[in-house]
Amino acid sequence: MPHHLARWTGLAGSLLLAVSAFLGGVFPDGDLRPTPVSIWQGPHGPLILASWLVGTALMAWAWWSLRNAVPSARWALVTVGLWLLPLLFVPPMGSRDAYAYACQGASFANGISPYEYGVSALPCPWLDTISYIWRDTPAPYGPLFVLIAGAVVKATGSLTGAVVAFRLLAVAGVTLTAACLPVLARRCGVPVGRALWLALASPLIGVHLVAGAHNDALMVGLLVAGLAVVAARPGRPVPLLAGGVLLGLAVSIKITGLVVIPFAALAAIGGPYRFRALLRDGGPVVAGAVATVMGVTFAGGLDFGWIGGLESGGEVIAWTSPPTAVGQTAGYVALLFGLHVDALPVARAIGVLALAALLLWLWWRARTRDPFFHAGLALAATVALSPIVHPWYWIWPLTVLAATARDGVWFAAVALVGSFLVLPDGTGLARYTKLPGAPLMTLLLIWAAVRLVRSARADRAADRAPDPAIRGAD
Repeated sequence: MPHHLARWTGLAGSLLLAVSAFLGGVFPDGDLRPTPVSIWQGPHGPLILASWLVGTALMAWAWWSLRNAVPSARWALVTVGLWLLPLLFVPPMGSRDAYAYACQGASFANGISPYEYGVSALPCPWLDTISYIWRDTPAPYGPLFVLIAGAVVKATGSLTGAVVAFRLLAVAGVTLTAACLPVLARRCGVPVGRALWLALASPLIGVHLVAGAHNDALMVGLLVAGLAVVAARPGRPVPLLAGGVLLGLAVSIKITGLVVIPFAALAAIGGPYRFRALLRDGGPVVAGAVATVMGVTFAGGLDFGWIGGLESGGEVIAWTSPPTAVGQTAGYVALLFGLHVDALPVARAIGVLALAALLLWLWWRARTRDPFFHAGLALAATVALSPIVHPWYWIWPLTVLAATARDGVWFAAVALVGSFLVLPDGTGLARYTKLPGAPLMTLLLIWAAVRLVRSARADRAADRAPDPAIRGAD
């Protein structure tokens, strides 16, 4: 598709998505338990679904068609700005998380730790806007975001004002990503225009980060900023300490950022890998991150209860999480033999163990390769092996890989599929497609595992092979 046609095709898609949000977005008084059928049968149901489907398809098509043919970085940024503009002024869409942020902020502003009590303990004045399963669970977000949410509620005093503030913070996170991603891309030898396009033009960005006002935007922006500082100043203690601080702020929004820090410590080395060099150059990165997380936590009068809050995600069962899909598939197979087996706990536990082993392997492998690219792979593995995976979680690895992967755009294909999995009012289609979703995801996981094993064997063979130059000398 010509680039000028792609620009206006994507903008048309964005406008259609805005229509779907105005007609069937996540309104405070909306149905908390919608289904695709209830949406279809409700007011404007066919128009809502049609505008969402066609709008997403147009944006996705335009984004995908230029994945390797972006005219320039400036053109990419202008186009992304045009596509995001209509979604700045719509009701929330894609999830009710913005309402949950407001209630958690109200709890904190009134002296109640959201890590010890659910939002129903206040009670939150906007409790009716939150899904039932999240009303009595502790907040899974980091201390910095709790402080931000409390300040937002105090400053605005209303649900609408709080949602607007969270959306502006999300835009700030996207802007920070746009500003810092070129530094990382140049360091990794990736065209800046392609990196910006892949990271920011996905439908996931407009729908879930901007319109949905997710705090992932802030986390990703700080993460990219921290990696950019490390990339620009390896071997320099003060800048590396600053990079660690930025990474610590990202962790203080969502704990996912923690995965990147060991790889950033490797990237900080100003020269070949040596253990002493890792301590000398990686030490400031780790120290800055740890000190920041500890400082924000205790400065806010909070504790580390937010880590325990992550367990509440297990209440959501969807095949978008590969370990969950394996557990579901095992249960379906057992039913064929008349057995009732709950394989989810075992499958998810195996997923966590596999993730720990994979992260260690990736870090060890990154010692002699590009640590930034492996940081992106580590984020992808973290998402893929988590017990719960929402489509917007793929924005984390997508952003880093967009700036670090020199070859292939497989990670963009995952985001492309994820764009079609959530309706404007937050209804997740994975709940209604367990068959064939879980078996297909299980087959995909098996295929990916085989590819990973083959890659590891190929790497070992390459490492053991004698250097051709040495053979020639002999």
